[in-house]
Amino acid sequence: MKIIIYFFQSIIVYFFFLVGRILGLRLSRKIFAIMFTTFGSFFKSKKIIKKNLNIFSSKVPNIDEKKIHLNMWKNYGMTFIEYIFLNYFRNQNSHVSITDNNNLSQILLKGKPVIFVSGHFANFELMSMEITKKNIPLATIYRPLNNFFLNPFMEYLRKKYICRNQIKKGINGVRESIDYIKKNISIALMIDQRVSEGEKINFFDKSALTTTLPAQLSIKFGLDIVPVYIERDKQNHFIIEFQNRINPKNYNDKIELTKKLNETLEKMIIRNPSQWIWTHNRWK
Repeated sequence: MKIIIYFFQSIIVYFFFLVGRILGLRLSRKIFAIMFTTFGSFFKSKKIIKKNLNIFSSKVPNIDEKKIHLNMWKNYGMTFIEYIFLNYFRNQNSHVSITDNNNLSQILLKGKPVIFVSGHFANFELMSMEITKKNIPLATIYRPLNNFFLNPFMEYLRKKYICRNQIKKGINGVRESIDYIKKNISIALMIDQRVSEGEKINFFDKSALTTTLPAQLSIKFGLDIVPVYIERDKQNHFIIEFQNRINPKNYNDKIELTKKLNETLEKMIIRNPSQWIWTHNRWK
């Protein structure tokens, strides 16, 4: 049954990608923003979003849940259709502004890798793309799609336009990450999803299974961690902010360092909660 569902899901997605390519980026964004805001609430993830926003509101009161909900789906729709235009983003610079505290230039100058971390904000794929466009050696950790009809195409897009070195999440991925680091290649990953092998660490004052991988790699190899914030403005222009480095020497262990990363992620979400993907079952 699952195979049949995946098959028809992939047919719909490929059809949407084809339509989007025909219509062009600007019109496709408008259409899919409307589609996702109109139909997004009918998905089963509505309950997860509600639960997540309740947890968020306990720390950040007086939020406009309806506005956050609708704007999240709007951004989700635009991000979805932007996958078929990754070649445009790869070959252009007019769509993005970069704020950087000498992180990228120092990596190129010294040749020592770092660990880039972020969450699913705006079009999150642009983080790794912009890093590689600066000629910084990079490998990106990603979670393969469950839909095996879609995943090969998504992997193709990521390798061709975002980052050639793709690491599948998991035990083998950890070994690959270490191999890349030993070759002076930086690592990029998202740290906002629940991982079953993670540690229970507070996130918005509620315990959540959290990956400790960036902290472990940072401490083991003495690598700085660079948090990356991404935001989409009203003109669909992206602001990417490479924030101050986090030095692992300032923390006693992986748990303390991971707590710091969660706190950093919280601040990013508070800055613009409408552009974080609230559909993840973060506090399961």
